[in-house]
Amino acid sequence: MEPLNTKQNLTEKQLLERLGVQDARAFDVLYDRFRPKVYTYALRISRSIEVAEDMVHEVFLRLWQSKEPEKIESVEAYLRVITRNLTLKWLRRTILERTISAAIKDDRTATDLSTEQWINLRDTQEVIDRAIALLPPQRRLIFQLCKNEGLKYKEVAERTNLSQLTVKTHMQLALRFLRDYMAKYHDLVVLLLVILLQQM
Repeated sequence: MEPLNTKQNLTEKQLLERLGVQDARAFDVLYDRFRPKVYTYALRISRSIEVAEDMVHEVFLRLWQSKEPEKIESVEAYLRVITRNLTLKWLRRTILERTISAAIKDDRTATDLSTEQWINLRDTQEVIDRAIALLPPQRRLIFQLCKNEGLKYKEVAERTNLSQLTVKTHMQLALRFLRDYMAKYHDLVVLLLVILLQQM
C-alpha cells in the first residue's frame, strides 16, 4: 500500500481521482487538509462547537459518497457549499422547533401560529430565491458565484473579467437589496434571513 506521506504530496485533482476508486488514504489526506475550514465555517453559522463537529462528519461523509469526485473543480468550494446547506438546514429546523416550543410554553398550541407565519418559516429559502431572481443579471451571477459556488472575489473577477473592486461592489449592492426585500416579512424570519445572507 502506498504510504500516506506520499499521497500528501499529490495534487487536489490526483487525490480526487483516487477518491473516485474509494481510496481511503486519499480521503484521509483531503480530510486533514480541509477539516479546519469546514469546522470553522460551520461554527460561524451554528455558533455551536458540538454542531460544527457533527457537520464536519456529515460534510466529509458526503464527499466520500460523491459519485464522481474527479469532476469536482474545487474541493474547498464544494465542501463550503455542502457545509452551508447542511448547517443552514439545521439552523432553520432549530429556529422552527424553538418557535413551536415558545408557543407551547405560552399556553398556546402550535396550531395557533398563523398560516402566514408557518409559510414564512417553512419557505425561507424560496423567499431568498425570489429576491435573488430580481437582481440585475450580472449582479445575480456574481452573487451566485460567491454564495452558491463559494468562490472568492478574486476568482469571480477572473471568471467574469471584472475587477475585484467591481465584484465587491456588486456583492454589497446585492446584499443591501436582499435585506431591504426581506424587511416586509415576519420579524423571526427577517432574523433568520439576515443570518443566512451573512453566512452564505
